[in-house]
Amino acid sequence: MKKGFDNQKYLKMQSEHIRERIAQFDNKLYLEFGGKLFDDFHASRVLPGFEPDSKLQMLVQLKEQAEVVIVISAEDIESNKIRQDHGITYDLDVLRLMDAFTEAGLYVSSVCLTKFSGQPQAEQFQKRLESMGIRTYRHYRIPGYPNDVTRIVSPDGYGRNEYIETERPLVVVTAPGPGSGKMATCLSQLYHEHQRGVKAGYAKFETFPIWNLPLKHPVNLAYEAATADLDDVNMIDPFHLDAYGKTTVNYNRDIEIFPVVRSMLAQIMGESPYKSPTDMGVNMVGNCIVDDAACCDASRAEIIRRYYKCLCDQKINGVSKDNRYKLELLMNQTGVRTNYRRVVDAALERQKATGDLPAAAIELPDGRVITGRTGDLLGAASSALMNALKALAHIDQELDLISAAAIEPIQVLKTEYMGSRNPRLHSDEILIALSSSAAGNEVARQALRQLPTVILSSVDEDVYKKLGISLTCEPKYEEEDRRYHKK
Repeated sequence: MKKGFDNQKYLKMQSEHIRERIAQFDNKLYLEFGGKLFDDFHASRVLPGFEPDSKLQMLVQLKEQAEVVIVISAEDIESNKIRQDHGITYDLDVLRLMDAFTEAGLYVSSVCLTKFSGQPQAEQFQKRLESMGIRTYRHYRIPGYPNDVTRIVSPDGYGRNEYIETERPLVVVTAPGPGSGKMATCLSQLYHEHQRGVKAGYAKFETFPIWNLPLKHPVNLAYEAATADLDDVNMIDPFHLDAYGKTTVNYNRDIEIFPVVRSMLAQIMGESPYKSPTDMGVNMVGNCIVDDAACCDASRAEIIRRYYKCLCDQKINGVSKDNRYKLELLMNQTGVRTNYRRVVDAALERQKATGDLPAAAIELPDGRVITGRTGDLLGAASSALMNALKALAHIDQELDLISAAAIEPIQVLKTEYMGSRNPRLHSDEILIALSSSAAGNEVARQALRQLPTVILSSVDEDVYKKLGISLTCEPKYEEEDRRYHKK
């Protein structure tokens, strides 16, 4: 994929801009940090050149000034809310985030339980954190939140919340997922700081939509596609347009809540430092795009990818959602059809040529499209992956890197001992078999060195994700006669 984003420029510009915002206040800034910090694959797909952990690396440049507060809703703990991308509960993800931040050299100072009202599992989680030496605080539900500003900004509102002890100029407030209470935590801290005579400030970090790109720019439309199930809509920021006469882009929830936030800031600080939701943001991503055409191309492909994901989700869950029609509308707005992704037609043509058996296609960095078909030994995803490795290593496509004799015992293990109905090897299994063959086979070793459609199994999907391959799947099962459990 052609590079469209200057990652090094971003790291430098973004960290400098945050330092400027810290200095704007009393050397104390609460930064609400939205989106994924470690694995922002959406950003890396629509902005080719953006590294999935760029935001984390940017914070590492500020590590001497920064500390991290992780917030989690007590209601999410009580309901055992799951992070779909990792398959773990929000409370376990707090521990995962703490480990990841610490390993990167960032200081995690505490955890805050928001919307607390005596939930038993939340109390148990707090005890667990405190037994590990982690400072934990409670913030409570406030009647009339967020509209009763007079009550919220008072001793009976934010004043009831426990004050989170912090020591560094930049306090990064993050969470396992949306709706955790990041903004409320920042504003509560702002209230307590000003009660103590510290003129702290607040800012918001969100990568998308990109405020200084046009409303209908493909990168911003791709963000709408990514959040189609949340009913997020990109909008012109009317407050910014009114205050400065400049057109900027934000999204509906931030625009709708801004009058309330501005009123809270005015009551806490005496005067709001911001005239628009765009003013509150610190995002510099739009200034680091070096090839707009490359980013537009990648974003159009991402919208198609999200469309196929929606179709697959509907097929798996058996529930039709309105976001399918929104995604179709977004495709129309960018002027693309599904075959804009070259792998789509390539996989469908291979499927047709092989008796309508499932097929897969992979586009290599040099533009070549490599296909794979379902056979007796390998599924379509595994076959395409092996063929792609051969192509990259300049190995004859007809050459078997792993003998059938080596694969058959693995199939016996899967079906007769592990209880699987599918004897074909998944992507992780074929890679293990390849690494085993590489011990005595130089050609297999060459293929292994290259490492960095139907609905794929979760195993194949995870392996492709780890290899940095963006997936598009037809909403069909390998075995359509299975009605209930798809394995």
